[in-house]
Amino acid sequence: MLMFRMLLLKIKNISSILLLLLMLSGPASAAFARPQKAPAFRAENQLANLSPQEIVGQLFLITFNGSDTSAASPIFDLIINYHIGGVILDRDNANFVNADNIPQDCWQLTRGLQLIEYDSSNLSDNKELSFGFRSREYLPLLIGLSQEGDLSPYTELITGLSPIPSQLALGATWDPEFARQIGEQVGRELSALGINLLFGPSLDVLSNPATGKSDLGVRSFGGDPYWVGKFGQAYIQGVHTGSLNSLAVVGKYFPGLGGSDRLPEEEVATVRKSLEQLIQSDLAPFFAVTGNAPTPDQAVDALLNSHIRYQGLQGNIRSTTRPISLDPQAFDLLMSLDPLANWRKSGGVIISDNLGSQALQQLYNPTGSSYDLSRVALDAFIAGNDILFLGNAGPEDKPLPNHEIEATINFFTKKYIEDQDFAQKVDASVLRILDLKNSLYPGYQITSVLPAENSLSVIGDSNIADLVSRQSVTLLNPDLADLDAVFQNPPNIYNRLVILSNTETQSLCDACQKIPTFTTTSLEDAIIRLYGPLSSRQLGRANINSYSFKDLTTLLDFPSETVDMGADLYNANWIIVAFLGQSPERPDSGALNRLLSERQDLLRNKKIIVFAFGAPYYLDATNISKISAYFGLYTKIPSSIDVAARIIFKEVPTFPGNLPVSVPGLNYDLISATSPDPSRPFSIFVGSLPNPQNISETDGSTPAPPVYRVEEVIDLFTGKILDHNGKPVPDGTPVDFVITSQTESTHLISVVTLDGSASTSYLVQHPSNLTVHAVSSQARSNSIEISIFGDIADSPASDSPTASVPSPEETATNAEIAPDPIDTPASDQFPEPTPWIIWFYSVIILAAVASIAYWTGARKGFVQKGITRAIISIIGGLSAYNYLKLGLPGSGIMLPLGSSPWKMCLGVITGSLVGWAGAFLFQKFRKN
Repeated sequence: MLMFRMLLLKIKNISSILLLLLMLSGPASAAFARPQKAPAFRAENQLANLSPQEIVGQLFLITFNGSDTSAASPIFDLIINYHIGGVILDRDNANFVNADNIPQDCWQLTRGLQLIEYDSSNLSDNKELSFGFRSREYLPLLIGLSQEGDLSPYTELITGLSPIPSQLALGATWDPEFARQIGEQVGRELSALGINLLFGPSLDVLSNPATGKSDLGVRSFGGDPYWVGKFGQAYIQGVHTGSLNSLAVVGKYFPGLGGSDRLPEEEVATVRKSLEQLIQSDLAPFFAVTGNAPTPDQAVDALLNSHIRYQGLQGNIRSTTRPISLDPQAFDLLMSLDPLANWRKSGGVIISDNLGSQALQQLYNPTGSSYDLSRVALDAFIAGNDILFLGNAGPEDKPLPNHEIEATINFFTKKYIEDQDFAQKVDASVLRILDLKNSLYPGYQITSVLPAENSLSVIGDSNIADLVSRQSVTLLNPDLADLDAVFQNPPNIYNRLVILSNTETQSLCDACQKIPTFTTTSLEDAIIRLYGPLSSRQLGRANINSYSFKDLTTLLDFPSETVDMGADLYNANWIIVAFLGQSPERPDSGALNRLLSERQDLLRNKKIIVFAFGAPYYLDATNISKISAYFGLYTKIPSSIDVAARIIFKEVPTFPGNLPVSVPGLNYDLISATSPDPSRPFSIFVGSLPNPQNISETDGSTPAPPVYRVEEVIDLFTGKILDHNGKPVPDGTPVDFVITSQTESTHLISVVTLDGSASTSYLVQHPSNLTVHAVSSQARSNSIEISIFGDIADSPASDSPTASVPSPEETATNAEIAPDPIDTPASDQFPEPTPWIIWFYSVIILAAVASIAYWTGARKGFVQKGITRAIISIIGGLSAYNYLKLGLPGSGIMLPLGSSPWKMCLGVITGSLVGWAGAFLFQKFRKN
């Protein structure tokens, strides 16, 4: 019996090795940059070891006051006794109050929170299992925040980290690589602080920018769904890369705020678009970062489900209509769309927006007398949300009281125990959550969960934002040709400058001192630092008078009380405006429009320069006409302020940015701007799309036309089709291939672009030469002549040469020659097998050799000897297979078949025989 048990143990250990080899030796496949999620059975095993309350607790994310994580703190109790799944940090809740030490404070807070969970999991809770007692399962907390950048109210860590430009500034570069780099910076710094859940980026589409209650300002990548999706993919990829895949990305605000009539913070918003319109606009970026993401690292880990009503999903909207986040039927309809359905099947997590929000309180009880949080949380969960966010609530916007959170968790736990259907739904959501946590921290080692102290060294050292500030700057008005007249002579010591600034401050908490993010003298300070007495000495502070928009409003309302300011404006040579945008919640923000409309007497014979450090669409055409120069900078980070100062002094030679949103005041329509530009003709190719590196200049000769026969298929491709900004047109742009034969019959094939290009195929049916070109909107390609012959006997002997690739400026005779399409007769060589065929044959060979090896050892009753020979022969064969497949040194010359895949089979045979022989010799030597 003992010998039998030892044999089983030996077989088990060797089987583990074999399993690893089998996993390594499967057919090769494409490898994504991001590691695959942990095996499903890990989460299932974890779930099996949890109590009902521990399972239910995983569903909840909460906010809390202060930074105390001691045993006496309320957050300690919620983690220890109610097993909450995670927390959301919010500077309004005084989670960090020291503006000079925010990174260190955040680092200490995240460590303290994670240690509460870890320490509690190591305390025996007398939970009896089949094999005795155990400590509670350790499940790391999700610790999240919003970090949109631009020093905005939606950025929790506003000091100490590297600057983050606004999303609109990134969109104005029209280069997703900048979004990837900023995302990498954000991922690296936040993960170093222990943050593992990022609410962002925003994937909203500003298709029709509004300046009222629904204004998103600079909180979007732009107004084109395609480009918003591209920038979203790049940003998400950067976050995953920078954090080494330890930071989960939550795309917001699903299914899209861009078309809403208000922001869903104080009241449930409404979007009156059909489902088809939603798919083409608002939903398109979310498709791009879920099921349509090119690689897993460009896909979001979760979506934030917003409190918005959608007419296209819910029909007629009434005051009692619930938002999508609480409507199971509408949510299921959304999740049935292929990109979202595929993402959901692969483990995508849905997080509800704040269930304590004033918008939901008003919806459930307009009188405000009571609010049943347990009922609302249940409705949100039944609607399809996996994680329930119990955030700030009430008129003071403070965290929900602990007793309400505890009552909600207890209510869910009781229902979990009593309702089997509900329990199954909870289990399904918790499995998604556990899968997410496993993907962040494989193995749940506390050393990998806690941020290392030396990780703070990577904080604040990135200068990517400076580059974005230079690449996003946009000349909005006038044209570049007319700009020299404005800046013919930059300001000097003999000039007077008045700077009007739209100031802004932020606060870390109610009791904290306000932090200025854009002051009255921000632009003045930059000018003096770069061009003042301590630098180029072009002017001093005596030349500049700076005022706020509040001062300007006072001037407009009470001119007699602001005589000095009026005199400064009247005597100024330059009036420079730092404009952050306009909002009904900030009455002074409308002062610029009022100045341009009401006090033109103060503006005569002056150079008026406006810098839009916010969104650029707040001025109408009439007011823009009164401005000497109008620039879009889109973000108020320090490097953008420096760029504005340099523009004034003619040190910015080019303005590489382009508007990412429509601006009616400039007659700039984004749809027209992203349509094909007729002044940029594109190329057309036959047979295959050439490698750009192989495209050579024409030598002046006329290439021979491509040659095809009847019943053959002609593959047609366009080169990149560019829009009016010089960028590839968005996916889905219509393209028509026009094919004309010598008989004057014309065929039109309509397709759409993918990655800026289009392609199609055409079946030749008549022996008549063809002329082919493509048209997209008003842009047109060159034409290509194609020779058609009735059969192969009619084909000329010289149809094999390849012509040079035509440029858009070449004439119709300059055509790309496709390779000879005549089929090659079958050869006597072996056909090229697929990797799966090779693997299948290899397994057959392994089984055959192992069987023979077993028989030679066990034929005289020595079963153990036979098993050993069989296993070692299999190991030898698998080792040879992997060595060849991985192309390790010497694999190319080991066998005489060169690069043929059949050498894998020969390698398996050789390796198996070597293993068998080795086992035989070892056993014989050991016996002797």
